[in-house]
Amino acid sequence: MAGVLLTGHGGLDKLEYRTDLPVPQPRVGEVLVKLSAAAINNTDINTRSGWYDSSVTTATSQGAEQGFASNNRDAQGTGDVESKAQDGVQADGGQADGGRADGDQVFGNSGENRSWSGAVLSFPFIQGADGCGVVVALGEGVSEDCLGKRVVLCAMQDAGGWKCRCLGSEMDGCYAQYVRVKFDEAYPISSTLSDAELAAIPCAYSTAEGLVQRSGVVRGEKVFITGASGGVGLAAVQLASLRGAEVTALVGKGKEEAVRESGAARVVSRHGCLRESMEEESVDVVIDLVGGDVTTGGCWSDILWVLRRGGRYAVSGAIAGPIVALDLRQLYLKDLTFLGCTYQGGDIFPRLMGYVERGQVRPVVAKEFPLEEVREAQRAFLKKDFVGKIVLIPPK
Repeated sequence: MAGVLLTGHGGLDKLEYRTDLPVPQPRVGEVLVKLSAAAINNTDINTRSGWYDSSVTTATSQGAEQGFASNNRDAQGTGDVESKAQDGVQADGGQADGGRADGDQVFGNSGENRSWSGAVLSFPFIQGADGCGVVVALGEGVSEDCLGKRVVLCAMQDAGGWKCRCLGSEMDGCYAQYVRVKFDEAYPISSTLSDAELAAIPCAYSTAEGLVQRSGVVRGEKVFITGASGGVGLAAVQLASLRGAEVTALVGKGKEEAVRESGAARVVSRHGCLRESMEEESVDVVIDLVGGDVTTGGCWSDILWVLRRGGRYAVSGAIAGPIVALDLRQLYLKDLTFLGCTYQGGDIFPRLMGYVERGQVRPVVAKEFPLEEVREAQRAFLKKDFVGKIVLIPPK
């Protein structure tokens, strides 16, 4: 089959398009999905570049194209075409990390590039958390009713105990013609959305749903969302609005109208100073997908300035920089609640699929690229001059 191997941490040259990869075979409890579309996410870039290593303290943009060379690890494998789809994922859906058990994972500032989960990855493997397609083969124990179904794949899969495994990281993903997954992580979908639109949903919308749910957004509340024109940000705008909240969105120039169309009541420019654009203690919830200095004319602590006493701050991204200056007095004197949001419980994705089937959410696809142009697609993604998602289309 055709697919893209990630051969190690580093630059775009670590993405190798191949047409001679073996088609994965479904094992017990698994299905084989022929993919029709796959979307690009920040986590794909961050994993390739090595940004998740705790020794990296800069914005993702500073090493997103060339990689964070000072801490690069080369491929641990030999460059074999056999990736995790062939011999890494256990039949029970366990992690595909070259045999490393959860208890063996090493965390901390080791000088080794690590994944979002903290584990050292083994290479090569196929990235891609987002995908949709059709079930074309069944493993033992899977009902024949699944065959031929159009499905959306769950990106972040609940592993229990505040742990998840991610498609395209702990197991082979969707930058390919075929992928195998556990049958209950492939959700049959009845929708008029295109394949590209459906592929734009899993990672971004499930992350956004987790943020909105964990922060307890309810009708009538005022919510401030940073990075609102990106995949997760735009999803959060839609999902907070769906709950009846009044959304203020932080966006770049030229993206205002598209974000308003997704449900934002108000847009604020990230090119100014937040304290000049908004009122003090004017929102109930902040959903932060940016970190670092959220505006060019201010600093990260400005978002706590706009948060009311007793308010909630939820974060699931730090592309502008993972290290921020927190005045602890802002935290405890205002009785704020801070929420880090990565784990997704098993209720998130089924609820999200319900929104999709009822037509309550609609992703924005900015551009489509053939899978073989994955490097150009990631370059386009890194420019951040678009609204929504960039999607890869595998060969038929």
